[in-house]
Amino acid sequence: MLVTLLVTLRAGQMAAKQAYTSPGAGQTNADVVIPTGGGSATAEALAKAGVIRHPLVFRAAAWLTRTDGVLHAGEFIFPAHASIREILNILRHGKPVEHQVTIPEGLTGAQIAKIINNAPTATGEVTAPPDGSVLPQTYNYPWGTPRAAILARAEAAMQASLDTAWPNRAQNVPLNSPQEAVILASIVQQETPLGHELPQVAAVYENRLRQGMKLQADPTVIYAATGGKQSGGTGISRTDLANPSPYNTYAHAGLPPGPICAPGAAAIDAVLHPANSDALYFVATGNGGHVFSRLFKDQLRNIEHLFDARR
Repeated sequence: MLVTLLVTLRAGQMAAKQAYTSPGAGQTNADVVIPTGGGSATAEALAKAGVIRHPLVFRAAAWLTRTDGVLHAGEFIFPAHASIREILNILRHGKPVEHQVTIPEGLTGAQIAKIINNAPTATGEVTAPPDGSVLPQTYNYPWGTPRAAILARAEAAMQASLDTAWPNRAQNVPLNSPQEAVILASIVQQETPLGHELPQVAAVYENRLRQGMKLQADPTVIYAATGGKQSGGTGISRTDLANPSPYNTYAHAGLPPGPICAPGAAAIDAVLHPANSDALYFVATGNGGHVFSRLFKDQLRNIEHLFDARR
């Protein structure tokens, strides 16, 4: 009788070990969202995804190995034929799947809020942040992250960038605060798509600031004409040039009262380390680049040459 009992117990142990370590039911890699709610919810999600065959066996294994750590909620990738042991290890120690949201340079706060509110698997909604308060770049986040947390990270990244860049600015920069740097960088960002031109454009506007000239930046006119909805991607009219908005740098000298978009780190660096240039003017070549000049007569000549070349 005792021998029979021992044999039965031994057989049960071997069967349990085999169930714990044998290849699982999954035929392919599975991306599964594990909800909060404990072992039963976890087992149900795994069974529904075809990762495990028997939820009760999985729950028993999780309970027997509970000292190895808690099972985490989130989104995980389970390899094909993962055993229960491998699955539990992923849930306890694995890295959740990360999603990405990319905020491009040159967007207004409203445009950035729209991008964040469309970020997949994130939760909640955000309202438009102040223009220029967010650092454009790609942000990684796991399933279920509040969108407000993504926005907060982007705003913190801009502040951290300024905290590093501002103390290291060139000595002759005619800017009085990090906020002024962001304002000018937002204009520079919208003036050229070419990274190597950013310091040259920055130099033009800083030379104008030193001489008390109006910036006469087209992106500020667009921003004023659209009520802050955009600062690029469209032309301007004579009516737009006459707009009395304080953002219209054709109508008002100095910097506008705030940023017109979110400048990238390169544009911020450009205004804090402008090119060594005495240029006061530039004109678009039509292929993304610009021609720079110090004298207005040279600017007129460049405009004429470019106009003739386009005919």
